[in-house]
Amino acid sequence: MGRIVAEYRLETPADPGEVAAMMAGEQSSGTFIRVAGETDELRARAAAEVLSVAELPPVAQPSLHSAYLDRKGISGPYRRARVRIAFPPDNIGKNLPTLAATVSGNLYDIGEITGLKLTGLSIPADYRTGYPLPVHGIEGTRAITGVVNRPVFGTIIKPNVGMRPAEIAALVDRLCAAGVDFIKDDEVCANPDIAPLSERVPAVMAVIRKWQQRSGRQVMMAFNITDEVDAMRRHADLVAAEGGSCVMASLNWCGLSGMESLRAHTPLAIHAHRNGFGAMSRHPALGMGFQPYHALYRLAGIDHMHVHGIGGKFVDTAEEVTEATRACLSPLSEGGPDDRVMPAFSSGQWAGTLPATLEAAQGPELMFMCGGGILAHPEGPEAGVASLREAYDTLRDGDTLEDGARTRPNLAAALRFFGGR
Repeated sequence: MGRIVAEYRLETPADPGEVAAMMAGEQSSGTFIRVAGETDELRARAAAEVLSVAELPPVAQPSLHSAYLDRKGISGPYRRARVRIAFPPDNIGKNLPTLAATVSGNLYDIGEITGLKLTGLSIPADYRTGYPLPVHGIEGTRAITGVVNRPVFGTIIKPNVGMRPAEIAALVDRLCAAGVDFIKDDEVCANPDIAPLSERVPAVMAVIRKWQQRSGRQVMMAFNITDEVDAMRRHADLVAAEGGSCVMASLNWCGLSGMESLRAHTPLAIHAHRNGFGAMSRHPALGMGFQPYHALYRLAGIDHMHVHGIGGKFVDTAEEVTEATRACLSPLSEGGPDDRVMPAFSSGQWAGTLPATLEAAQGPELMFMCGGGILAHPEGPEAGVASLREAYDTLRDGDTLEDGARTRPNLAAALRFFGGR
């Protein structure tokens, strides 16, 4: 079986090669000193291996404080390096939390380290086969929504919280009439007292079934079922019983085990929301990047993955969003199965951000969600949905949005209203 390879950005006042060897030992067969039973045979079989250490320019001040270095009287300069370490899969088995603990875990707490970020995670194809594939992924989502040869256009229930089930159902009714493909709950609206899932799901699904009977197409609604595991199972069963096709969960607060349990329980599409990821990713010398983060959750069997948006309201650069998008649209393992997941764009998106989005995805294999971009369109939600379709048609024809706006009134109104914001 191939080995799992983790890539890190390391900062330390010590020799980076020595610290990399310490990292490999700490997360596989060893500790800070050789112990009884740690034979040469065991090390040969179970020890992680440092594959490479590539030094980067040093810095004068540490990114993070270490009481250990204070006690030892060790100071800078602080050397930086890119480090690659290979881990034997037999140490882990099919155990997603332990995989995460192996490539991350105590590494962040090693005394000699003043900065560490997990930047890459390579999963061998034979190890990947032990984990579930997306049940629906890109093609299944297209089949459910009936959307072909263009992005899946969606929106988010707004206001985030406070509406009652009947009010939410009325908004969904209007959005279905407008021709939206996908609707999702906000991440902070799961099972509130004012609109519990036991009431919200039947009310919303009655509307979706009505429009399915009229139009022959089913709007995909991602109900936020974030909760403890047994409750998520019950919520997913309710969605399925009402004829729904998708559930949403907040990855960081449900955890890897929670997402695995949800995947094992339900055949519904799982819309993976990454809220809170910024706490892991924003500091350049701490946490983990999107690629290893999303790789772990893809092993749990998700179908859609949030990548934020280009030109939106969050901190991500266009390059970071592009990198995340293309990671979702690539197989997780070289030579492995087609396990691509649909990248879900959101955060301040509207018709005017669609060109950069299509460039990032290198095509229309994406979910493009606009909250304000649809619901705040000056001519109403119907015009908001129409503005997205008009924008895509314009770009598909090889024209600029400004050119298309001359003959497409909903796009023109969107450009006037959102363009200066």
